[in-house]
Order: sequence, then structure tokens, then C-alpha cells
Amino acid sequence: MPHLLCTKHDDIDISKKVDDVTFKFIAKNKLEDKICVSTQDKTFLLTKQEKDNKNLIKIDQATRVTPISIAKKALNAYGEICEGEILFSNTANNENKLEPKKEYLKDISYFVNDFKTTKEICVEVGFGSGRHLLYQAQENPDILYIGLEIHTPSIEQMLKQVKILGLTNVLAINYDARLFLEFMQSNSISRVFVHFPVPWDKKPHRRVMSIEFINECLRALKVGGSLELRTDSPKYYEYSKELLESYPNNKHTIVKNQELAISSKYEDRWKKQGKDIWDLTIYSNEQSQAITLQKDFSFYLDNKVNVYELENKLNFNPIVKDNYFIHFDKVYISNKDLALLSVTMGSFTKPLSIFIIFENDSVKYFQNNPIPTSPNFNAHKLINKLLNEVCI
Repeated sequence: MPHLLCTKHDDIDISKKVDDVTFKFIAKNKLEDKICVSTQDKTFLLTKQEKDNKNLIKIDQATRVTPISIAKKALNAYGEICEGEILFSNTANNENKLEPKKEYLKDISYFVNDFKTTKEICVEVGFGSGRHLLYQAQENPDILYIGLEIHTPSIEQMLKQVKILGLTNVLAINYDARLFLEFMQSNSISRVFVHFPVPWDKKPHRRVMSIEFINECLRALKVGGSLELRTDSPKYYEYSKELLESYPNNKHTIVKNQELAISSKYEDRWKKQGKDIWDLTIYSNEQSQAITLQKDFSFYLDNKVNVYELENKLNFNPIVKDNYFIHFDKVYISNKDLALLSVTMGSFTKPLSIFIIFENDSVKYFQNNPIPTSPNFNAHKLINKLLNEVCI
């Protein structure tokens, strides 16, 4: 990541401006400073830390921006106005170097705010090398295939094949499938594939298959649409079979050692070893009601928060609930009317690191509101309640 290493120096003069880079405020705690910077319509934070009697200036990970050239520009502006000597920098911008375009790799905000299609939709959870996903996309060019995967190298490998094969009906996202489906409209998906998920025999709570996941799938699936699990794990098979049996009104099928038109290299290896493979499928049988996402992440506080009392009054130990958690991390104070509170919140599998900014009488999330998943929304309601308890 781009950063500067400088001789130890005092705070920069935030009234100074370099081209279109402006510095808004500096907020501090005992360990580090957060410097708010704005350029090219992006507002984010730099972190200043002391290291071996020197100062390290870097991008704050929770507020990082793209393209990376914007972050480098801000760091270079900081280096230009700070009083320290720059000992090391990796912030050079190559103006002739194009930012890589991953037009088929989307983030979750795209599906929350911008996603529209007239195509039939299929979803594959944990596509791995992408062999099955790519085969389906080649065979069905009029269907849009959305692939979910949390292993970055697998995503990159699959996207290279998308380019080589000239496919235009594949989208990839690095996100937890259990949360992703919350943003898909009811009755909008034809098929959901879950092929060879991690069995998690010792941590069954981490399994993608669950009553909650099946319910979301059935809501998002069209009438007659299917959720299709393929597994080589006897324990996962038995576990999933019990889940399907809890839906007596939904047709479901179980097929053993079914030959598909395409198989992964691991599946080929398992077949040679004589391992059994099960296909378990459940079908949607009724029209589901449309959903309305909870997007109100405003704070409703009875009185003003005393920012100097946040560290004394808030609980800085993790607070764990059934399907979400919150963890107040650090308080950074600029003055009595301006402070930042760093928070980790939401889902156990996809936690969100974010800042809450207290500025005069305003309290809001810094930069952007959380993605409106149910764990994030539930966490927000609890944060609002706890902040009310520390009001003046």
C-alpha cells in the first residue's frame, strides 16, 4: 500500500491546499492521528503513526478509495506541506499506466443500488476455479450468471477465462452468499447452484446451507426455480437432507452419483477414488412478497453527545448478539465539537469497519452508510441505543 515515512514532525497546517487536495481536520488518540482529506470528490482518512521515532503516513484501510492514484495524490500533497523530511515514499503516479478494468467484478453496492437486467438470472455460490460457471455461461448466452466467491485468486482466475472466452453474461462478486441474497428481488432468480461447499464439520454454524439461507433462496427464486446442492461429504449430505425434509410443502429431490456435463478437477479425482456424490435440490412453489430494504441509517439521539466522555462511557468490549455484533474500537478527538468513533459491526462472516463522525450537533457515518444487510441494520439500531445512553 502507498505510504510515506518521514522524520518526526508536528501537525500539518490544514489551511494549506495543494492543487485540489484539501485537508479538513485532524482527530487524535494516544496511538495515532486521523487526517481527513478531500480530492476529486472523494473524502477519506490518512493515518499518522509514530514508528522508531519517525512518522508513518498511510491510507486508512476502512476509508480507502479507488483508484489508488487518488490516495497517492493525497499522500503526495501531505508530503509537500508537512515539515518532516521524506525518508521513503512509494506514491509515484504513472500517468500513462491505465487502471485495470474489471468490468465483470462488482462490489455489493452495485447490487444494492444499480443492478438491473432483463436477462434470466442464475447464481452460483463458491464457484472455485469457475469451470461450472463458465460452462453454464457458454451454453446459455441469454442467461446472466452471478458468481459468488470469497477466494480472490479464484475470482481473478475465473475473470481471466471470461476475457479469453469473450463472455459478457458473467458477473463476479466477493461476498458472503448468505447476505448477498438479501439484495436480490423476490421471484427474480431461476437457479442457485451450491457445488461442493466447505463441509465445516467442526464448525457447522459456518455452513452456507441453513434454514435462513434456504428461506432467502426460496424467496428470491421464481416459482419452479431451484436451489441445487452438490456435495461429496456424507456428513454435509445428511445435514442438508434433514434441512430439506423440514420443507414438506416444497418438492425436493435427491440423486446419487449423477453425471453432469461438466465437472471440476476435484470432482474428477473423487470419482477415481470411488467417492459418492449427492445432488440435493429443492424447488420454489409459490410467489413471494416483494422486499423493502431497511436503508435508514440515521442516528436519532435525544441530546448532544459529549465526545470527551465516549471513551469513559462506552463499552469497548465486543457485544455479540444472535446474528450480528458491534465492537467500539477507538475514539479520535479533534475538539469538543468534532470527533471520530471507529466501529466494527454487522455480520460475523463479513464484518464492516466504519467510522461515526460527531460534528457539532450532527452524528452520522463517515463517508458512506453501511450496506443495508440485516446484520448491519440491527447493529446500527443497537449503536443508536447505546449512543443515546451517553448523551449529555
